[in-house]
Amino acid sequence: MTQEKTRWKLFLETLSVVQSEFTFVLLGVICLTLVVSLVLTSLWPLSVLYFVWLVKDWHTPERGGRRSEFVRNWQVWRHLRDYFPIKLVKTADLSPSKNYILGVHPHGIMCAGGYTCFSTEGCGFAEAFPGMRSSLAVLSGLFRIPLFREYIMASGLLPVSRASLAHMLSKSGKGNALSIVIGGAEESLSSAPGVHAVVMRQRKGFVRMALQYGADLVPVYSFGENELFRQVIFSEGSVSRRLQDFFKRRLGFAPCLFLGDRFGLLAYRRPITTVVGAPIAVPKRMVPTAEEVDHYHGLYMQSLSKLFHEHKVSCGLSESHELRII
Repeated sequence: MTQEKTRWKLFLETLSVVQSEFTFVLLGVICLTLVVSLVLTSLWPLSVLYFVWLVKDWHTPERGGRRSEFVRNWQVWRHLRDYFPIKLVKTADLSPSKNYILGVHPHGIMCAGGYTCFSTEGCGFAEAFPGMRSSLAVLSGLFRIPLFREYIMASGLLPVSRASLAHMLSKSGKGNALSIVIGGAEESLSSAPGVHAVVMRQRKGFVRMALQYGADLVPVYSFGENELFRQVIFSEGSVSRRLQDFFKRRLGFAPCLFLGDRFGLLAYRRPITTVVGAPIAVPKRMVPTAEEVDHYHGLYMQSLSKLFHEHKVSCGLSESHELRII
């Protein structure tokens, strides 16, 4: 029988979600404002020294970052896991003697399942996959924000740039599980309760990278990710949708209008089950052909679809639910 949570436990879980959403929405802006504002005060030498150091340290995110196991094991991540709750499901072993690219689907609004499972130890990735180091690749522009970059690097986040991915797959040894949210900003725009659609038919760059470095591909699906918020989805061609598309093209992210629980601010308490599929063996090809890329891209889509249908019922969906690949 499930033990009833105490009021203190419920409060800590809520606080962990507030912290997570605050980081997602506001922390970067606050960090930038703080560093710039200090220039106008008697503490201006601090900002100057930091900017000098920042120039010297500029390429660190693309050279493996600066992860901290202390930060990745903060208790707040376990409270975040328990809020929804989030569960990590392993279907096959990953060998520490190889590198892997994990494609995470769907993006949702905040990618809570992918972040908690692969950028923290909240769901026990290291215990489930002994000898493996997980990391999550996100928007490269975030690593240009002063102070904020230090925090996100500490949890194991990396830029989703070619240089960063190449470094992890070629110069950081073996046993790397590099997670990429394949659908990105485009997929977030279609996130809504009951929607099971992933954007990836034209997303082949991750397959090409896997072939160039001989990294096996692993499909991952987070059931429940799209249930956390209700989003206002604007019709194609509308002014609001064109504005979202403009931000997506220029900045790499698309601002979404969404509502949740507690005055519309907090994510709903909906279970998320992040299922890690079996790896797809990928050969190493220094210059992969278009045919090879298409072949392994097709295998990946088949494996993702199979993973979805094998686990959808146990994750609360009906047999009639289908995965739509866009």
